[in-house]
Amino acid sequence: MKRTLISVAAILAFASAAHADELSDIQAQAKQLREQMSKRLADLERRQKALEAQQKAPAINPVDAMAADLPYKAAVKAKPAENDDICIKGICLYGNIDMGLSYIQHGAPMSALANPPLNYLISKNSNGAYFGAGPNQLTTSFIGLKGNQEIADNLYAVFNLQTYFDPQSGITSNGPGSIAQNNGLTTNLALQNSFQDSSKAGQMFNQAAYFGISSPTYGTFTMGRQSPLSADLVTNYDALAGANAWSLLAFQGANGGGGDTEDRVYDNSYQYRVTLGPVRMAAIAQIRNGGNSSTGNAFQGDIGFDYMGLSMDFVGGKIYDAVSTAPLSPAQVAASIATVSNGNGILAGTVSDNTVFQVGAKYVIGPWKLYGGYENVHFANPDNPLLPGAFVTGGFILGAGGAINNTNFTNERVLQTAWIGARYSITPALDLSGAYYHEWQNSFATGANVGCTDARASQCAGSLDAVSLVLDWHFARHMDAYAGVMWSQAQNGLASGFLQANGTNAGATIVGGPNKASSYDPGIGLRYQF
Repeated sequence: MKRTLISVAAILAFASAAHADELSDIQAQAKQLREQMSKRLADLERRQKALEAQQKAPAINPVDAMAADLPYKAAVKAKPAENDDICIKGICLYGNIDMGLSYIQHGAPMSALANPPLNYLISKNSNGAYFGAGPNQLTTSFIGLKGNQEIADNLYAVFNLQTYFDPQSGITSNGPGSIAQNNGLTTNLALQNSFQDSSKAGQMFNQAAYFGISSPTYGTFTMGRQSPLSADLVTNYDALAGANAWSLLAFQGANGGGGDTEDRVYDNSYQYRVTLGPVRMAAIAQIRNGGNSSTGNAFQGDIGFDYMGLSMDFVGGKIYDAVSTAPLSPAQVAASIATVSNGNGILAGTVSDNTVFQVGAKYVIGPWKLYGGYENVHFANPDNPLLPGAFVTGGFILGAGGAINNTNFTNERVLQTAWIGARYSITPALDLSGAYYHEWQNSFATGANVGCTDARASQCAGSLDAVSLVLDWHFARHMDAYAGVMWSQAQNGLASGFLQANGTNAGATIVGGPNKASSYDPGIGLRYQF
C-alpha cells in the first residue's frame, strides 16, 4: 500500500511538472505573438501616415479630355495638394493675367487689339526700338468658364467658354481688327502699329465656345467653336507653348492653324476623341458657312500614344478656302468702300487650299522634359475662289480693287517648320526652358522670278530662325515671375519688303538690297493664374 501511494505521488509530481512546462511554453508563445503583432501594427500605422502625407494621384476628369486639351495632356496635368478651384456644382471659373515690361530691338507701336499686341518676332514693319508695357509675353491673358456635370451613370455633360484679352487695354483680342486699323498705310509703313492676323476677331468667346458629352469609356464628342488638332499638337509639343514673346509657334499662330492663323480655332466644328489604353485617336470637321465665305470645309485626324515617358502624335488635315489677311492699300480702300459692305471691317486676303502634316514628340526623364516637332504645309490655289465681299472670321469682309488674291500659289508653296526644346526643373518652383525654331519655304514664284532665292519677292525661297530662353519662378501660389529673351532672323523670301531688310517706307523693295532682318526682345513680367 505504501508503495502504491509513493507511485501515485510520483505520477502526480511528473504531471504537475509537465503542465508547468506547457504553461511556460504557452506564455512564451503568447508574449512572442503579442510582440510580433505590436511590431506589425506599428509598421502599418507608419505606412498609413506616409501614404496619407503623399499627394494622391488625381483621376482623369472627363472634362479634361475636352476639345481644347488632348487626353494625354489631361493625364499629366498636376493638381495642387489642396484644391482651391473656383467651382460650384461642377462649373468652374478659371483664367490668367500676364503683364510685364519688354524691350524690342526692332519693333512697332503697341496695338490695343492684336494678339500678341507687339512685334515680338521680327516683322515687315519692325523699325525703331520699343521699350514699355509687355502684355501677354509668357501666355495670353484669358478668362473662361467650363463645366463637367454627370447626367447619367458615368456620362458627363461638358462645356467650355473662353475669351482672350489684352490686359493693358482691357479689349478682347481682335487680330483682323488690328489689321483693319492699318488700312491705307501700306505706302507709309512708319505710321503702322503692330498687327497680327488671328482667329480671335473680337468675338465674345474668341478662343472657345463648345459643349458636348464625355464618357471615360467611349470618349468625348463636342460641337461649336474649338481648337483643331493641329493647334493642340503645337501646344503640347512646344517647350515654350503659348509664350507669344518667345515662341515662334505661339506668335505666328499659323502653325497651329495648318498654314493660316485664322484657322487656329474652328467655327461650326464637330470633334470626337477616344483613348484606348496607351493609344489615342481624334477627328475634327469644320463645316463651311455656305456661299461666299471663309473658311470652307476643313478636316483633321490625329493618332498618338504614350509609352514609358514618351508621347508622340501625328496629325494630318485639309483646309479649303483658308485666308491670310492684310491691310488694304489706299486704292483698295477707295474701291472697297464703293463696292462692298463694311461689316466689322474690310481687309485684303490671300486665299488657298492647304494640306498639312505634323508630328510631335515629348520625352520626360527626371527633372527634364524634351520636346520636338515638324510641320509640312502645302498651299495651292483654291478650288472655290472667293469674290469681293466674302465673309471671313469675326464678321470681317474681303475688299475689292484687287484686294483678294486667289492665284498666289500657281506653283505650290511648301512651308516647313521644325523645332526642338527642353524644360529643366531646377527646383519644384523654378523652371528653365529653351527652344530653337527653324522655318523654310521653297521658291514658288512665277515669271521672271522663277527659282529665286533672294529677297526680291515674298515668293522666293527663304527661312526664319528663332532661339529662345525663359526662366519661370513660381514664387507663390497662383503667381509666378518670369524673364525671357528671343532672337529672331528672317532672310531672303521670308524677309522680302521688311524695313530692316530691302523694304522701303513706301512699301517697295530695294533691288539688290539687304536680304535679312533680325531682332531680339528681352522681357520680364508677372502672371496670375486662377
